Amino acid sequence: MADSKTILIAEDSSVILNLTKKILELQQYRIVSAKNGGEVLKQVESQQIDCVLMDINIPVKNGMECSREIRSHADPRIAQVPIIAITGNANNYSMEQFREAGITDYLPKPLDFDALVRMVKQHAG
Repeated sequence: MADSKTILIAEDSSVILNLTKKILELQQYRIVSAKNGGEVLKQVESQQIDCVLMDINIPVKNGMECSREIRSHADPRIAQVPIIAITGNANNYSMEQFREAGITDYLPKPLDFDALVRMVKQHAG
């Protein structure tokens, strides 16, 4: 497990968080979580994160704000972490807006867990 990749799941729904966590743990990923945008940067700064699954509609700071903060971070390791947006209302945002916020890729809700695993493997290795 020492060489397993760490995925940060920023998600306020405990149902989605727990399902996503279980599926990624089965793929041998180490999972940490943030229930709101205030916790995201703390998690990213306190440990090596290989990929962030970012719910766009999380409380405190939304996923777009969190993504911009990560991208503007002074530490290049943090600033370059892949960010996968997860949103139930992707129609409210264009891929252009996601890119402008620094989002690497996105998955619509309800989550397709096969697509989730593929995308995490693609971005986190």
